[in-house]
Amino acid sequence: MNVPTVKEKLKTAYPKLKEKYGYKNVMQAPKIEKVLISVGTGKSRSDKKRPEFIASRLATITGQKPSARLAKKSIASFKLREGEEIGLVVTLRGARMNGFLDKFVNIAIPRTKDFRGFSTKSIDAMGNFTYGVKEHTIFPETADEDLKDVFSLAVTIVLSTKTKEEAQDVLEVIGFPFRDAADDVTKRGRRRLGKK
Repeated sequence: MNVPTVKEKLKTAYPKLKEKYGYKNVMQAPKIEKVLISVGTGKSRSDKKRPEFIASRLATITGQKPSARLAKKSIASFKLREGEEIGLVVTLRGARMNGFLDKFVNIAIPRTKDFRGFSTKSIDAMGNFTYGVKEHTIFPETADEDLKDVFSLAVTIVLSTKTKEEAQDVLEVIGFPFRDAADDVTKRGRRRLGKK
């Protein structure tokens, strides 16, 4: 059984959302412009090999070499110096972006522990989606790694949509499961009571 790719699903977004958002032609169809995968390496200054390890794993997961992000100014209280590497970012477009999204939606997310859907709060007012992955080992290329080497990363999907609602509709079309706003309220109430 062939699972439709994100690219194929995105083609169905225009006819499904045309009436709701008043698209006049297919050029107005919502698009995914790029995907950014970022990791902070600030805590790994004591271990000089840690940034190299993270960079190699990011390259394995994304198929693209990450670029370093440097501190713009020195902050004494954080023992941070200007020009020091504090993070790594990979920007994906085109075929690599589509391949990563297919893997993210169909393989990585179903392997996430206790996953019950994305929160609508993951979408900002501009219509961009950001999700924090607690363990990079949900990706199949790195699943056999030692637990002490696990790091978290952020996945940001930049869409051409103008509103939060439109972005959510597009992401749902391509297979992103969202939980109801009522579920978010319930979860928040449980956290206040000290329950899981």
